[in-house]
Amino acid sequence: MKRIVDALGKMNRGKRDCAVLVLCAMTTMALPAQTVTTLFRFDGSDGSAPNALIQGTDGNLYGTAGYGAMNNTFGTVFKITPSGTLTTLYVFCTDFPVCADGGNPFAGLVQATNGSFYGTTYSGGAYGQGTVFKITPSGALTTLYSFCPQTGCIDGADPAAALVQATNGYLYGTAQSGGANNFGTVFRITPSGTLTTLYSFCAQSGCTDGAQPDAGLVQATNGNLYGTTAGGGANGYGTVFKITPSGTLTGLHSFCSQNGCRDGAQPSGGLVQATNGSFYGTTPKGGAHGYGTVFRITPSGALATLHSFCAEAGCADGANPSAGLIQATDGDFYGTASTGGANGYGTVFRITPSGALTTLYSFCSQSACTDGEYPVTGLVQDTNGELYGTTSGGGANLYYGTVFSLSLGLGPFVEIQPTSGKAGAAVKILGTNLTGATSVTFNGGAAVFKVVSSSEIATIVPTGATTGTVQVVTPSGTLSSNVAFRVP
Repeated sequence: MKRIVDALGKMNRGKRDCAVLVLCAMTTMALPAQTVTTLFRFDGSDGSAPNALIQGTDGNLYGTAGYGAMNNTFGTVFKITPSGTLTTLYVFCTDFPVCADGGNPFAGLVQATNGSFYGTTYSGGAYGQGTVFKITPSGALTTLYSFCPQTGCIDGADPAAALVQATNGYLYGTAQSGGANNFGTVFRITPSGTLTTLYSFCAQSGCTDGAQPDAGLVQATNGNLYGTTAGGGANGYGTVFKITPSGTLTGLHSFCSQNGCRDGAQPSGGLVQATNGSFYGTTPKGGAHGYGTVFRITPSGALATLHSFCAEAGCADGANPSAGLIQATDGDFYGTASTGGANGYGTVFRITPSGALTTLYSFCSQSACTDGEYPVTGLVQDTNGELYGTTSGGGANLYYGTVFSLSLGLGPFVEIQPTSGKAGAAVKILGTNLTGATSVTFNGGAAVFKVVSSSEIATIVPTGATTGTVQVVTPSGTLSSNVAFRVP
């Protein structure tokens, strides 16, 4: 993501002074069948270049800003309500020039089963090559690991992607550089901070196994982890790979395997596993027109290009998607294109599993791009049904970025954490307006539960539970889980 932001020239535009935090008035733009709302405009005093958001167990959204906070250029962690009230939880590198706590978080967060959030910083730390950190919902930060304590940074360096917590409780991530061959790593870290390097890229001649992973990992239903590299592979334009939790890596696809890189090139976003079992992702380069693709790939590595961007005049359908996709509760996929669209500053799009793409919104549709520009990170669907995202630029001063929501008319649902477990396992259910819930069932099997708050229910997988939908009966109706809960 960092390379794409820099390529857009975002950080080279003139800054406008802003002495105090300003929560700008929300702006709503009506569109056919959906509504985009600008919830918050950063002004530099509260950070700039925000990354992808996640929904916390308290119902709020949490994220990071890669740069800025007053005169600090090293980023923040923030909380924002679904209605748009933002609170800065932490400012990195307050001890400049040391930056022992890290600097420049270029990726979003993950909330672990212990309730704390975990993330990475691209720079700073004890050795200046980035960190893994833990932060509580109230903002107490602990630096768990500083990269590059060894000669040659064989443990990895410059992590630029979010972490994922696997079903075994460990957190997994990627480092963009370092490792035994200095082309990046896959690592595992315990919630308390013990790090193990699982794989160093470019272990094969010509880096056919991949190099420089920009994106994080996703754990599939088969227990393995899947990801992408921006470089390396048989053709030097990136890969899709599978890696076991213990570190055995298998290359699944090398991009630019077709003339003109029609299958895509240099993927910088992660993958999402769809309900049909296949993975979906994007590339910012390549495709039929050279401006990126949306692709589908099976767990065994059969890849199909679903859409090549810039298929419309002026790239009205978008261009250069740098982030991964999400599958919403309607079964379709949603994502962002960093550039292109009606105004050239990026889009939000919907694409069906078979590849029919619809441009939902073109940024910089307002004067001075107060609605944002250059969305380089992905979206999240909140349990209230709406999608939320960020732009890296535009907003208050044509520079600092925004948080926005997209209403598609999708109803509320519940999210299960984790998404699999045996009878007796503890499970959290996230939702909206859960107070007064009278029933929780796992594929029809009744479970004992406790309403922790209006946004969280604690429950136990009941004896005899089988794989299927989790449902919660509330005074306002029955809410179903967005994915099936798997019982091994």
